[in-house]
Amino acid sequence: MQLSGSITALATPFTAAGEIDLSAWQRLLQGQLDAGTRGIVVAGSTGEAAALFDPEYETLLRTAVEQVGGRIPVLAGTGQSSTAKTIEANRRAAALGADAALVVTPPYVRPTQAGLLAHYRAVADDGGLPVVLYNVPGRTGCDLAAETSGELSLHPNIVGIKEARADGERMEALLPLRRSGFAVLSGDDPTAARAMLAGADGIVSVASNVVPNAFRRLCELALGGDAEGAEEFDARLHALYHFLGIESNPIPVKALLALNGIGHGLRLPLQPLSSTHAAEALRLHADILQLEQRCRLQAA
Repeated sequence: MQLSGSITALATPFTAAGEIDLSAWQRLLQGQLDAGTRGIVVAGSTGEAAALFDPEYETLLRTAVEQVGGRIPVLAGTGQSSTAKTIEANRRAAALGADAALVVTPPYVRPTQAGLLAHYRAVADDGGLPVVLYNVPGRTGCDLAAETSGELSLHPNIVGIKEARADGERMEALLPLRRSGFAVLSGDDPTAARAMLAGADGIVSVASNVVPNAFRRLCELALGGDAEGAEEFDARLHALYHFLGIESNPIPVKALLALNGIGHGLRLPLQPLSSTHAAEALRLHADILQLEQRCRLQAA
């Protein structure tokens, strides 16, 4: 399993009645595969994992494995506040055919760095899946220090990190860990091009839900070392980056997906995009459709 390039943290589409929209989910998966996405995350934070019931989680993951497994890596979001529950979630994902687990730092409980070392080692030892570390302190209240990541990178069953801190200093501290068997991935769309030009292996992206062809192209340019081309192409995506942060993720990206006919709404306590941003969503949607079409034609 090679983790590189554009990896999409998939949103979970619901029907108007609030149930899993399996047809929309299958169309979303196929669109990612057709666009050249290099991996997917099922039921991460963008996928509203905390709002899913166990049978729904299993349906999403099983369907993803059946549809794209063996062609691109399928990562399952499994991180819990408890180590034992995370191990249990990993084993369930392994039984469903996932290739790896994306394991966020335990939310809310705020463990020490020693606690994080013990947590991730236990999950990697006993969970039955390769582990990708996930650091997003703005969401969890817990920061996985670069030094801790370095120690964890030596574990043979820990295969990468998704680092969602945007500061360049953190990525610079992590890049020396990049080697065969351990991937350093950006988890921040607006700084992903910078991170890849500096040596990161790829991006676990929210934006690529709606611009998978464009993110494939951005990764090609950045990973190919074309700084001028990558920066110029990245500039075309700045309006999208801004919009995706206008309300809490995944509210804005699900508004754009809905305009594509993929899903309806979110689950409480999240609510649909505020009406004050509706016109901006429509304008942006038209722009990204054109960008996606150009990227498809260039790749043909």
